[in-house]
Amino acid sequence: MGTDAGTTGTHHEVAPAEAWDAIAAGYDEFVAPGEAPFAHAALVLAGLGVGDRFLDVAAGPGGLSLPAARLGARVLATDWSPAMIERFTARVREEGLRDAEARVMDAHALDIEDDTFDVTGSQFGVMLVPDQPVALREMVRVTRPGGRVLVIAYGSPAEFEALQFFIAALRAVVPDFEGLPDDPPPLEFQVADPDVLRQRLTDAGLRDVTVDTTHQERIEVRSGRELWDWMLGSNPIAGMIVGDLPADQQATVRQVLDGVLRERSDGTSPAVLSAPLNIGVGTK
Repeated sequence: MGTDAGTTGTHHEVAPAEAWDAIAAGYDEFVAPGEAPFAHAALVLAGLGVGDRFLDVAAGPGGLSLPAARLGARVLATDWSPAMIERFTARVREEGLRDAEARVMDAHALDIEDDTFDVTGSQFGVMLVPDQPVALREMVRVTRPGGRVLVIAYGSPAEFEALQFFIAALRAVVPDFEGLPDDPPPLEFQVADPDVLRQRLTDAGLRDVTVDTTHQERIEVRSGRELWDWMLGSNPIAGMIVGDLPADQQATVRQVLDGVLRERSDGTSPAVLSAPLNIGVGTK
């Protein structure tokens, strides 16, 4: 991706909190359930233990903080979207999880005292904030000395199959659709290069930083509609793109996706689309 580790670049696609509020239900229904396996693996890599204090920054509906609570950690989930926090709180109630609470908070300015948490993490959250170096320093600030900071982000967009299928289907219907910009890349991919993630975590004040690239997100879909729902639930930008298309073109995009997914499945099982992950862990 080539983004300098010390800068974020100029990005124009930052969605406001209200846009994340609008997709909170879709994220909770279509996206979050598939995050649990690699979230659990990442928490193990970070050494999260029973009774540890865990902070989830830009938590969404709890893709990382719910697994942390299930492991017996004492959890605080934060997000700038009130609707995402409401979804997390509802899940906590449904599962009867103990020691799990949530607060509306901006990742760039955490309203938390220094040296508070044993592990501070962010899954697909700080990945896409507009000033990531500031948010990472905030994560380090609120972590106790000797504690760990965990960041889960997407790897190369070229290997993100759901995204590439979606872009290809859009181009089949709208041939002049430009696709993803390269310089700067979309916020979602500013640390797609593992070396950039490693450097940013180091620059934020962490030592012994490692970046694991062996895990993948696996997205199971049975139809073009399911992939469409996943994409629109995962990020407001997708909805902004297709929102400009008339209803008949949107339907045609889903039909194109249907055809592509039929080629990927055996007709009885869902198509499984993979996305590479960078899991960065460092010690304060």
